[in-house]
Amino acid sequence: MARKSKTPPPDTIWETPDDLWHALELIRDEHYPKKPTGRPRANLRQVLDAIVFRMRSGCQCNKLRERYGSDSTAHRRFQRFCQDGIFASIWGLLVETCDDLAGVYWDWQSADGRLGKARYGGKKVGKNPTARGKPGTKTSLLVDEQSGPLGVVIDAANVPDGKLLEATIEAVVVERPQPTAESPQHVCLDKDYDNPTG
Repeated sequence: MARKSKTPPPDTIWETPDDLWHALELIRDEHYPKKPTGRPRANLRQVLDAIVFRMRSGCQCNKLRERYGSDSTAHRRFQRFCQDGIFASIWGLLVETCDDLAGVYWDWQSADGRLGKARYGGKKVGKNPTARGKPGTKTSLLVDEQSGPLGVVIDAANVPDGKLLEATIEAVVVERPQPTAESPQHVCLDKDYDNPTG
């Protein structure tokens, strides 16, 4: 069967585009309504651009460029956004928008895990089997055919990939469309998932 032609992936985003920011303002105002008194709030667009730059470049907060404003404000806001579920809301909005534009390819998905360091500890930390038992975490990610992230779960490094599969699939940030005979859905997995749990 001939494959459908796919649109090329968009350019990498380093700063929040205007049309996206207007949608994100609704999320901001829902979580952080403007107060009539007190200190003026930080420029959240500038803060979000700082967070995106830091995540994409891997630089430390105190090495952010001056155009992103105070590095401590960016760091505090990042922590607060994580606690308040702001990133999940933004991620859900982006995936939902892509889905509305037929940009999410549900027909083929793939899940896998990766190990990472956990220098500062945390609740979901375990002995990393590939790093002489040092503290580590495992990130389990589900992506669509074009590598667009759909769901992610973090757990201890010593948890097998197969045990995270169900939670990773359940972590999809938007409502999954029902598969049909014309539009089936498949999940590609490696040998780590070849067990009864998988």
